[in-house]
Amino acid sequence: MKENIKNIFKKISGGSGASKIVKIVAVVVFISAISVGGFFALKYYQDGKNAKADLSASQNKDAYIEFISEIWDTIIQNHWEKQTDDQLANLYKLGSEKLLGKPVDFLPKNKDEVRVMVSAIMKDMDVAKKKEFTANLTDIVLANLKPFGRSRLFSKKQQEDLKNTVENRDPTADLYATVGADKNSTKAEIEKKYNEKVKTIDTTTPEGKTELAKLDRAKVTLTADDTRNAYDQSGVESTVITKIYPPDIYYMHITKVSPQTFEEFQKRANDVDKKPLTSLIIDLRGNIGGAVDILPYFLGPFIGPNSYGYEFFHQGEYTPYKTTTGWLPSLVKFNKVVILIDGESQSSAEVMAAAFKKYNVGVVVGTHTKGWGTIEQLMPIKTIIDPKETYSILMVHSLTIRDDGQPIESRGVDPTINIGDKDWTKQLLNRINYPTLVDVVRSLINKK
Repeated sequence: MKENIKNIFKKISGGSGASKIVKIVAVVVFISAISVGGFFALKYYQDGKNAKADLSASQNKDAYIEFISEIWDTIIQNHWEKQTDDQLANLYKLGSEKLLGKPVDFLPKNKDEVRVMVSAIMKDMDVAKKKEFTANLTDIVLANLKPFGRSRLFSKKQQEDLKNTVENRDPTADLYATVGADKNSTKAEIEKKYNEKVKTIDTTTPEGKTELAKLDRAKVTLTADDTRNAYDQSGVESTVITKIYPPDIYYMHITKVSPQTFEEFQKRANDVDKKPLTSLIIDLRGNIGGAVDILPYFLGPFIGPNSYGYEFFHQGEYTPYKTTTGWLPSLVKFNKVVILIDGESQSSAEVMAAAFKKYNVGVVVGTHTKGWGTIEQLMPIKTIIDPKETYSILMVHSLTIRDDGQPIESRGVDPTINIGDKDWTKQLLNRINYPTLVDVVRSLINKK
């Protein structure tokens, strides 16, 4: 290192000099990345090694500095955007200034100089302060990677919450209690309890609508044998809601993209294989995304086997993904298909919408999607700074690409027919030539 390390320590510890403070996102380490309603497409990171943190490697070193180093290396190797040493070192400097509330009179240029800077800052801190500073600095640096706020440091509790969210599991909910039933209740008894409760709800109020949504969520999961068994065994709830609209329209609302969604979707499609249905509505409105790993399976029944479904962008390279499944016989009969999207369709749901649009699976109707086009990976941190805590990084690893080759991030996916147009129903009728289907789509949109 060119500059004398003792001089660096003096500069940092003394806080002398005036360093320009650039505005940086201030965050608290234990704020969940999804607490504001945003979601993402998640892939679990596997590096072929033991993901359990191992303190032995850093017993003879400063664990806090080793933690900082491991985070640095993980960002350089895995973040979707190539980071230069200068850029990343500056984030550590700005984050340190934010936490200290004063300028740091030293400009680190690489990882080694960041290590020196952080060592100097923490040299007089006690153990508790070092833990707090290291965790908060890491979270600030991660949160300020683009897109801002998407990459974060996760505690063990946050990792568990994330897993539950992706798998559509709510440990705080009891669906049987929601409908006033118990685990021994029959399907008929559950439906009866549901109908009795629905009659007591004023659905014209926001509170009533929320209560009805909870009841619907419980009924959907508990009245199908497969989803009820899954709920009883692991607490996982249904992600596919279906309904038949006379005379021949099948409605499938995919509420989230969870690991079990593809299996659910196949079963619900096969349930009506022998019924005389000709039109299909796939509702992706409000779908916050989830497990991107199932998309090669999910898209196959719509666009065929071994077809290019979508692309990810990572550090200057595009990676195409092909479907791993083929046509689903129970879907072949549907000759008119409408896909519904809105401003809350995001992440994996946007990738699905873009693929449906690219392959003309059906007419995409609705509004511009959210534009949340990132793929996150959960990456365990092996260096221990607190024996009672286990940390992981939620890292934006890739950007998703839409049907026109542009990133979905901040752009979203445009519908084929925008319901903001005054003549949108006429446009839809011209495309599908089925007034009853147009009426059902209109009623669904008006009900939302």
